[in-house]
Amino acid sequence: EHPTVCRKWFEDIDVLGVYDGSVVIYLQEEVQLNYLERCCKNQFVEAAQLVTGHLLGVRFVDSRETKSQTSSVRVFDPSGSIISSDDVFGDMLISPDYSFDNFVVGPGNQLAHAASIAVAQKPGQAYNPLFIHSGVGLGKTHLLQAICQTAMRSNSSMKIYYVSCNGFLTQFLESVQAGEMSDFRNRFRAFDMLIIDDIHDLSNREQTQEEFFHTFNTLFQSGRQVVLSSDAPPNEIPHLEDRLISRFSCGLVAGIDPPGFEVRVAIIRKKAALRHIDIPDDVSNYIAARLDQNIRQLEGAITKLQGLSLLDGSPIDLTMAKSAISSG
Repeated sequence: EHPTVCRKWFEDIDVLGVYDGSVVIYLQEEVQLNYLERCCKNQFVEAAQLVTGHLLGVRFVDSRETKSQTSSVRVFDPSGSIISSDDVFGDMLISPDYSFDNFVVGPGNQLAHAASIAVAQKPGQAYNPLFIHSGVGLGKTHLLQAICQTAMRSNSSMKIYYVSCNGFLTQFLESVQAGEMSDFRNRFRAFDMLIIDDIHDLSNREQTQEEFFHTFNTLFQSGRQVVLSSDAPPNEIPHLEDRLISRFSCGLVAGIDPPGFEVRVAIIRKKAALRHIDIPDDVSNYIAARLDQNIRQLEGAITKLQGLSLLDGSPIDLTMAKSAISSG
């Protein structure tokens, strides 16, 4: 009933049984649990009730629980941490699909990909800060989330915070208004790894730039990792203070270029496999030839083809692809 939510990692899900009126589902990683809790809970409840014929709920449990503790399993609190119960979860959902295994490497992103792996494996040692920049929809967020997931697997005690720049701005303004700047500073300067998406949104924000400068310095000088993404390199972000440009450029600045034809074909195949969709080679080649701006275009085409195929029950072919793309 919900084929668009299918993911390759669903194969790792383990159903433990029915306890206290709920199907208890075990996942090895908290990132997977958090994703299901926030994006797929209703679909899983519907499936459980359809299959069993009973009004059952669904409870997701993670690696912090053991199979022998199912009778006392806790319900996951989506406002809690995805790292440990004592840490703070960022404002952005991490998708299990955004792993290094699912990232298609090509000439245009090779440096950013290699640097991201190095940072995830050796935070604070390889490249600090790591600054990744590119146009829209070319894989910056994918790499940032892959860093989060790999770092968490390598060191479960590491305090990692993943947030958008707008999220940082919002928390800063709320702390100023509430007179809680001390708490804000103590929280952000206590992380082992701070990952901020779309740092270019600091542009024209003088007060926030000032605060972030001191937060950055505290983390950097204590050897903790900072990872940033932007739609432009540091020196091309308008109205950004020179001292921040200098700080952002002192590590590794890695750009991502639009993928070439061969890489686009590989991306289409990878995205289709994640959704368990069969896309013939001629269709993949056609889409890659027609859509060359960014990866989101390719994802949109795959989603549309999947929808058309489900609508009339026919397999995806070149005729369907031409119709889908020509109709926008």
